[in-house]
Amino acid sequence: MNARKLRETAAERYPAFLARLAELVEIDCGSRQVAGLRKVASRFAGYAAEAGLDVTLVPICDETTVPLGDAVVARLPGRGTRRILLAAHLDTVFPPGTAAARPLTVDGATGRAYGPGVCDDKAGLLAGLAAIETLIRLGDRSFGELVVVATPDEEIGSIGSRTLLAELAAQADAILCLECARDNGDLVSARKGVADVEIDLHGRAAHAGIEPERGANAALAAAHLTVALQNLDGVNVGILRAGTRPNVVADHARLVADVRATEPAAYRAALSDIARLVGDTVVDGVTATMRVVAPTPPWAGGPGTAQLLRAAEDVGRQLGITVTHAATGGCADANLLAESGVPVLDGLGPVGGGDHGPEEWLDLNSVAPRVALLAGLISRIC
Repeated sequence: MNARKLRETAAERYPAFLARLAELVEIDCGSRQVAGLRKVASRFAGYAAEAGLDVTLVPICDETTVPLGDAVVARLPGRGTRRILLAAHLDTVFPPGTAAARPLTVDGATGRAYGPGVCDDKAGLLAGLAAIETLIRLGDRSFGELVVVATPDEEIGSIGSRTLLAELAAQADAILCLECARDNGDLVSARKGVADVEIDLHGRAAHAGIEPERGANAALAAAHLTVALQNLDGVNVGILRAGTRPNVVADHARLVADVRATEPAAYRAALSDIARLVGDTVVDGVTATMRVVAPTPPWAGGPGTAQLLRAAEDVGRQLGITVTHAATGGCADANLLAESGVPVLDGLGPVGGGDHGPEEWLDLNSVAPRVALLAGLISRIC
């Protein structure tokens, strides 16, 4: 690897990267905003096709067959043997109107760009393509095939994309995920497992003043259950609703708990403990049901991830980039892709922070170096 040529060629991709970033940030594409998501998919597909990749749009639906948008799968054959999967996502968490209210802006003094999805994950998506374009311009076809997948539903647990991700992961020799690096530049080497648990409690309504004994208070049962759930490791009850009026014994309550765990055994244990507590409702006459939404198991790294990290560190040394890494509490498609057993490394986009908030930012000065790092890592793996 000629580090100087790699740095220079990656830097040449920066103007196109920034122009594309502005185009994508101007589109509202929150999860389930299908028109906007399809527009973003079409634009990215166009960029990939222009670079010479073979592009397919894959319709994605949820479990009830409601459309969620299109996934983009783009392929580039090489002369080697190893297939590398690069994974990113198209959706954001922001409501319609956000893009018009907060288009891409650049602070010249800090070198930061701001806008909805500028970091999570539009910069990562475009950096992946820029890295591939860098390899093409350098004539480096040492890979067997590069495959880029960009999904429309990552922010809601990839509820429709899981089959596609599993299929692509099973075909890969290494998986590089394009979520942006942490705000201090860390790559991501492990992620907690996450699940939302929706619990509905069904009681019996009655007049609270005249004959409360005829009722079965779902609100009281929900209160007891909330206290019990909060005593479990890694469980947080974030939503609790019950009843309709203060003078009516509540016949229904609903709570939603967030479950997070670092290790697979702890993750399974937490879900098992919740099921046990739900089944042991302490208020007579109240029954409860639970639904686990988008369960995403922990990704604990492992030997394959460690090998990818060593390769990234070596490439970084040649480029003058100090490569560090960390585990994070948030989950992403890396968790799902790692279930294949194929080595995974995440956080390979540029440096950014403030995800999911109005001050989400991207360090534009990190773009060219991180594109060079990603391109060099692909070459080193192959």
